[in-house]
Amino acid sequence: MIIKPGIKDCIGMAIGAGILFVAILILLRFQTGQSPVDKLVFKARRVDIVARMRLALASASEAEKSAVLAVTDQDSQGFADQARAATAEVERKRKELEELLAKGGTQSERNLLVQFSKVFVDFQRIDSELLNLAVKNTNVKAYSLAFGPAAGALKEMDNALSRLVAKSAGSSEARDVAILAFGAQAAALRIQTLLAPHIAEENDKRMDELEAQMADEDQLIHKNMDGLAVSQKLRGDPDFETAAAGYTRFSEIRGRILALSRENTNVQSLAISLGQKRKVLFLCQDLLSALQQAILEEPIAGVDYGSVSNPRSLRVGKSEADK
Repeated sequence: MIIKPGIKDCIGMAIGAGILFVAILILLRFQTGQSPVDKLVFKARRVDIVARMRLALASASEAEKSAVLAVTDQDSQGFADQARAATAEVERKRKELEELLAKGGTQSERNLLVQFSKVFVDFQRIDSELLNLAVKNTNVKAYSLAFGPAAGALKEMDNALSRLVAKSAGSSEARDVAILAFGAQAAALRIQTLLAPHIAEENDKRMDELEAQMADEDQLIHKNMDGLAVSQKLRGDPDFETAAAGYTRFSEIRGRILALSRENTNVQSLAISLGQKRKVLFLCQDLLSALQQAILEEPIAGVDYGSVSNPRSLRVGKSEADK
């Protein structure tokens, strides 16, 4: 015997179906964006951001080193601007990732980002100091003066003194003139050879020692030049005047060279680049690598990861071969 449902039964089933339908809608509403595909997309977005941060960090480091090694102010400034832009890109991506991890991800991922953020503050501080030094190029400018105008002034002095010696040959003063002139030339040459080590030196005490040696040689030059000046035959001689003027100009340029060398911006920036900056860069990259790996290893129900080191191997559900 078949029992047909009554009106009350139909109404009850309709109400039950309605309640079930509403429950399903509510469930779907709260599960929006939580499907394996959506989770996989969310994972890929975070991995991409971290990859871009690592690339920007590498670009910032490359540009920074170019700024340190550039030989002109224009090139140094250009590379410094590139380094700052790349660092700013890292910061933008860091904030973007921070917002994403606030909505999802694991506590481990958030902890790694916090660690990176703290180290990145040091990175930015060191980078700012380094780039501000690099763009000044004081050591490069000192070298340019030493091997340009300073060398030219000494050559002028040397040639003039050589002509004085030649003109005095055969005279009663020939021996004294030669000794004084050659003494001044040798002392000037010794000063010139001390300039390059001074420019390259990073230790202030060693710079003091080099400058003390230069001062001793400078006194010897003035003593020899004063000895030449008392000669009746050389008094008013144009070559003597040329030699004296050449050394005066060299002394003025030498003062500028030593001042630039003391600032030592290229030496300091290079030391920071190879020391502090290198260490903090490696730490930043290590933390980002760990963060990237943590995101890749984050489990998603219904997703077969295959090899975590190869994101392209990720599969949603089962393939035909798995069925």
